[in-house]
Amino acid sequence: LHLREDRRHVQDEDMHAAREAVATTLNMEMAATEEMTRIALAVKPDFCCLVPERREELTTEGGLDVAAHAVRVAEVCAALAADGIRASLFIEPDENVVDAAVGAGAPVIELHTGAYALAEGAAADRELERIVRAARHAVQCGLTLNAGHGLHRGNVRAVARIERMNELNIGHAIVSDAVFTGLDGAVRAMKEAM
Repeated sequence: LHLREDRRHVQDEDMHAAREAVATTLNMEMAATEEMTRIALAVKPDFCCLVPERREELTTEGGLDVAAHAVRVAEVCAALAADGIRASLFIEPDENVVDAAVGAGAPVIELHTGAYALAEGAAADRELERIVRAARHAVQCGLTLNAGHGLHRGNVRAVARIERMNELNIGHAIVSDAVFTGLDGAVRAMKEAM
């Protein structure tokens, strides 16, 4: 659940209700702000994925600039870790950004796959190679490796095959397919594509 600062869809009470209802893993997406950190510490999700947030965007449009916000990101990672919550950083697929995530103390990263998802042909191949290089570097650094953004049944296989890929975060494509096939059918189709 992404609790945005403007509360445009998920509300504070939704986070608490989800914590009560979710028997598996609860992942809270959030900006690296004091307010969101306080809420996360109260809700106690299993993971918090730190994402950049701009009010005018429809959805998260790029990775977190960890280097520019290194002190703040490190403070949030430390506060979450002290309460047993694993921090994940939603970052661009770049080895230097992976290094910044390590420096911030994040045990998990989620590579932003949006540029890959939007590209075609040779450009898609280049974007996939960026993801693969960043993924290899992340694994060498001991990070748990996740990826997501814009993935769908037509492009997910190549990312799912990356060695040591732990988790793919796919929401929009599954929900969109579910309109036609039902949620069970959409999840089954995505798993087959992976």
